[in-house]
Amino acid sequence: MSTWQQHAQSTTTTNNTNQSGVNYNTNNGAKSVETLEELGEINHTTVLSGDFGKLYNQSDYSDIELVIESEHFYAHRIILAARSEYFRALLYGGLRESQHDNNTIEIKECKAGAFKILLLYIYTGQISLKQEKEDVLIDLLSLVHQYGFEQLENSLSIYLKSILSLNNVCLIYDTACLFELNALKIHCAQFIDNYATEIIKTSEFLALSSEAFSSIISRDSFHCPEIEIFHAVKNWHEYHYRDQNENCPPFDNIVSKVRLTLMSMSELLKIVRYSNLFDLNHIMDAIDAIHLETNTASDINNDNRNKNYRGRLRLNENVATKAYLAQVITGEMKHTLLDGDAINYDLDRGYTRHLIDDTHNICIKLDGPSIINHIKLLLWDKDTRAYSYYIEVSVDNINWTKVIDYRAYLCRSWQKLYFPPIVATYIRVVGTYNTVNKVFHLVSMEVFYMQKQFALIGDIHVPIENMATIEGSAVVSEGVSRMRNALINGDYQSYDWDSGYTCHQIGSGGIIIQLCQPYIVSSMRLLLWDCDNRSYSYYIETSYDNVTWTKVVDKRTSACRSWQILTFAPRIVTFIRICGTHNTANEVFHCVHFECPCQPDALKSHMNEQTSISTDNEKEENSIEYEEFYKHYEPLFDSTNNTNVSSMIDNKTLIQTHTILPFMIKSKSAAIYPIEQENDEKNE
Repeated sequence: MSTWQQHAQSTTTTNNTNQSGVNYNTNNGAKSVETLEELGEINHTTVLSGDFGKLYNQSDYSDIELVIESEHFYAHRIILAARSEYFRALLYGGLRESQHDNNTIEIKECKAGAFKILLLYIYTGQISLKQEKEDVLIDLLSLVHQYGFEQLENSLSIYLKSILSLNNVCLIYDTACLFELNALKIHCAQFIDNYATEIIKTSEFLALSSEAFSSIISRDSFHCPEIEIFHAVKNWHEYHYRDQNENCPPFDNIVSKVRLTLMSMSELLKIVRYSNLFDLNHIMDAIDAIHLETNTASDINNDNRNKNYRGRLRLNENVATKAYLAQVITGEMKHTLLDGDAINYDLDRGYTRHLIDDTHNICIKLDGPSIINHIKLLLWDKDTRAYSYYIEVSVDNINWTKVIDYRAYLCRSWQKLYFPPIVATYIRVVGTYNTVNKVFHLVSMEVFYMQKQFALIGDIHVPIENMATIEGSAVVSEGVSRMRNALINGDYQSYDWDSGYTCHQIGSGGIIIQLCQPYIVSSMRLLLWDCDNRSYSYYIETSYDNVTWTKVVDKRTSACRSWQILTFAPRIVTFIRICGTHNTANEVFHCVHFECPCQPDALKSHMNEQTSISTDNEKEENSIEYEEFYKHYEPLFDSTNNTNVSSMIDNKTLIQTHTILPFMIKSKSAAIYPIEQENDEKNE
């Protein structure tokens, strides 16, 4: 009996229907039950897969024979064409292989072991990878990419991530680079970063292609002694071109990735100098740079970014913990800062402090050079006090770079600080002002490289989401309400005549919201009490220091009710004061809900409805208009939700997280200015 006859006999079905409305279908001895609720939604794909699987590599009814490495595979043209664009073009595209009298096709540059697995997938849609050797999996990935099986390529990449080891990661990374599999490429690169000092000594590392080798040693996160990277470059060149001494192709692209300024003078003069890999002028330039750095170590404006340090990259992990061997090296009551307790603190305990003067500070030391872009601080917040401070980082405890400078601003409670990626071993927090006394109190400190999108102008965060929330450590410092901070608790539905709003007497004071730190904002949204048909008039002022106020919204001549979406020229904001000037019902101004900035969906909808934008706020001369700012701000709405890995790699192959908007801030001003203006002033 032929295979096809056996198959036909084995798939004979018997249908029985009982009185209860349950249909029993018998197929290959298996019984499936379809209840009345499931009728009309039939799914027998597992049976279909099994039936097609019986045709896999069988000569019966086969109309094509594929020869790979002298091994013969039987297949069916129509199935191959239906499953793959590559085979459709090959077998039905008018090529020599598409002639139906050509029943035997030899496929070259293909491994039989890998093709056998792929052919099984073509017929069944399922394969098991756990028993396959790594070289077979790499060959399979190559075939899958060539034949356009995107789903299988993705699944295979995920499996390869799970089996990475010191021995196979370089081969897998090379393959990911070749086929531009960015998710797999990034995962492999991070694995190599984590074990850089071990992997750099392996023969597999030397076997990398020039593109893969160059991309790895160019990473800031490929952290190991620079002299070892130099030796690896030298060994890589000998590994690939040792028999072509006179015909060696130039490899300046690889040599240039070695960072000479990270080596010692002794290494440069005694080892690198005699390698003939570098022009002597490049070595002398590095020596001059090291010498200049030594002589300018006390310069507070010296920037660590210029030296191009390498450091460990631990994504989304707090590296300022005792588990990572971080320690507080200066400050009083050191033991509390990194203990992870951000709840149990009061007037006498639970914080680290320093006297506010020109010499004292709080400094932590990480376990080694680390790439960071985010610091979280908890300032002591058991009363209404506010602080000013700045933060510097250093690799060597000699040359310092200021990453945050909030000396001009009043800050409170949790500080969520973002800055461009930088390598740091030491982090120094220097308090400069306390509204109550001369002591700076720090309850908690966390340090990260956050894989999160954020935007900056200077060292100030440009937020997309509402920062005027209780979770964001904002407070309502002035205004009357039955519930403290009701204005920013996120509830804009539960309000009536007696509760759910914050108010102030018209003509006396206002409602003041204090954000936890300075932000650059250009919009607000508020809900005026609207349980009847009354209307209000009001204006809004902002300040960064609670002293200098600027009117950003003026609705004193307008009759306003219910939801208000307000836009104005971008500026640095810490304090917001809402002053009601008129109520058609009584002498009290009522506000139910407040956001700063306006939530992106609401703002985007509002902007789409506007035919023109008119702003009546006070605006500093030459500062940025709202329309110009919004052109750069609106694209950030989508980038915060972007999970496309291929768009998240910067020129140093770190995970891209930040956007620097093309504007600048000025000292003692809350306004935002064009960055070109800074260059013009320097030229003058």
